[in-house]
Amino acid sequence: MSSECALKDLPKVDSVLKEQLEGFSPDKLKKTETEEKHALPTKEDVEQEKHHNELMHDITEFRGERLKRTSTSEHIVLPTAQDVEAEKQAKAHLQAVEGFNAANLKHTDTKEKIVLPAKEDIEKEKTHQSIFQGVTGFDKSQMRHAETEEKVTLPAKEDIDAEKGQQALRQGIEGFNPSALKKTETQEKNPLPTKEIIEQEKNS
Repeated sequence: MSSECALKDLPKVDSVLKEQLEGFSPDKLKKTETEEKHALPTKEDVEQEKHHNELMHDITEFRGERLKRTSTSEHIVLPTAQDVEAEKQAKAHLQAVEGFNAANLKHTDTKEKIVLPAKEDIEKEKTHQSIFQGVTGFDKSQMRHAETEEKVTLPAKEDIDAEKGQQALRQGIEGFNPSALKKTETQEKNPLPTKEIIEQEKNS
């Protein structure tokens, strides 16, 4: 039995495609060069791969029998007296707000009062506005050019002599040598009053 198909059983080829295949010429192909690229992993990729392998190794080599048995103890912290009192006050405030009856409020009329400024305030405001207008509306073109003269006043002869005297006095005080002083003894004298002075004192 032959494995070849009959001509009528073969698939039909599009006429346009058939013409392109029959008219194909290898000379029309462009010459290209194939570049084979091998991308090497970076340092970070290698470190990440090592870390992943170590982690997988630790997981596979893990032994559950090495674990130690532990017991969990639950601690219940009771509130202090201050916490209980604060909780009671908060509940009392909440109940007072929730149970508030607006019908118990008294009706009030709101009076709107307009306080007029005093005479002094009006005068002060006018003065401020006039100063502000004078500053903002100032015309610089009306100013005249002026030159500043700097005067250097020399000291008089008396001032120079007084300054020299002060400097000499300061130098004398600063350069004073206490070792050049002579030793002296102080004598305290109390003169007694005469007879005439006593009589005069008595008569006065």
